[in-house]
Amino acid sequence: MSYLPHTDADRRAMLAAIGVESIEELFDAVPEQYRFPHLALPEPLSEMEVLSELYGLQAANASVQDFSLFLGAGAYHHFIPSAINHILLRGEFYTAYTPYQPEVSQGTLQAIFEYQSMLCALTGMEAANASHYDGATSLAEAIIVAINEARGKRRKVVLSAGINPQYREVVRTYLQGQDVTFVGDDRVRTPAELLGLVDDQTAMLAVAYPNFFGQIEDFTGLADSLHNQKVLLTLVADPIMLGLFKSPGELGADMAVGEGQPLGIPLSFGGPYLGYFACTKQLVRKISGRIIGETRDNRGQRAFVMTLRPREQDIRREKATSNICTNQGLMALAAGIYLSLMGKCGLKTVANLCYQKSHYAAREIDKLPGFSVDWSKPFFKEFMVRCPRPVAEINARLLEDYGIIGGYDLAQDYPDRANTMLIAVTEMNTREEIDALVAALEEIAS
Repeated sequence: MSYLPHTDADRRAMLAAIGVESIEELFDAVPEQYRFPHLALPEPLSEMEVLSELYGLQAANASVQDFSLFLGAGAYHHFIPSAINHILLRGEFYTAYTPYQPEVSQGTLQAIFEYQSMLCALTGMEAANASHYDGATSLAEAIIVAINEARGKRRKVVLSAGINPQYREVVRTYLQGQDVTFVGDDRVRTPAELLGLVDDQTAMLAVAYPNFFGQIEDFTGLADSLHNQKVLLTLVADPIMLGLFKSPGELGADMAVGEGQPLGIPLSFGGPYLGYFACTKQLVRKISGRIIGETRDNRGQRAFVMTLRPREQDIRREKATSNICTNQGLMALAAGIYLSLMGKCGLKTVANLCYQKSHYAAREIDKLPGFSVDWSKPFFKEFMVRCPRPVAEINARLLEDYGIIGGYDLAQDYPDRANTMLIAVTEMNTREEIDALVAALEEIAS
């Protein structure tokens, strides 16, 4: 059965409408040698041969099953309960597309509703949408909300250099051409210094919680100072950390965004991930994506519907605030299952394990000659270590000689932090792994 809907007559009519006589003429602008290039594909393989090939490729990768991992910097190795994948694989969830028809998609709608509700409880915010692609795009969407809240009259955004460098690159790409001015992230600044950059053209100030270096900065009074100047505050927050520390809502944030990958989603070579987005009720009509609401049907029974979808396909284009129309439904479901399985106590336990283990690792590494840990601020899960040799050199030795994936080389994004490694420790790192890392660093430095 052919899935191509167009007949030869349809094609002739379309070609005539645009003034060409053939498909070849339609692609005349493409050099002939590139239109139908010869593809050097190998000979077909049987299923058994394909599996053998794939297993061979898999064995060539360094995975968390074979190595101790101390690399974070935005993607983290957390425990994933087996029940998550089993529920995700249910056909009604795994194959579900956009739940436009509530009468046939109550399960999907309820799953998103529960995800939104748990995300609100976690962040201390009043509303959450059905997710974005990843943490970086969530931050970009928060900036759009802030500019629209200021009716486009304020187009300056203050970004902390403590926000993931990749997020800051994405928002600049995402908003290029929209006349947005970004300031503040040319160097690391304190919250007070960032506040000094705010003026009557500023729509939003964004900080990370914790920052990219794992540090927890003091945001006391920051929200009030910004609100007095009619500027919004956005926190880019680690969701696991929120199980132990104050929520963005308690800190007075207008929006909380971030990466939901730590909530039951595997590393998977970088995706698919999940951008969570939560905000105050005041901003709910300006956000992108979808919100699922709870209601009653005509028989008085509990029901779920797509309540809000402020995107360009549903409203007049000139009034649209975003072109985002796809959420990460399956990943949001994974996060929802994770949060429901963990509960308040479970999430708090995970966060506490991350905190205690990372501090144990920091204390032990700080004892090594040539290494020094940055204790200038409290930290969660990640910490900076000044090393006696280039980080790339140390990481190569760790991987090749000890089977350990080392920390992130901060000099890649912060030239003033040469020989500084960002080490991540989660609940998945055993004491034996941490002690082995410490011993390996000592031997490498000797």
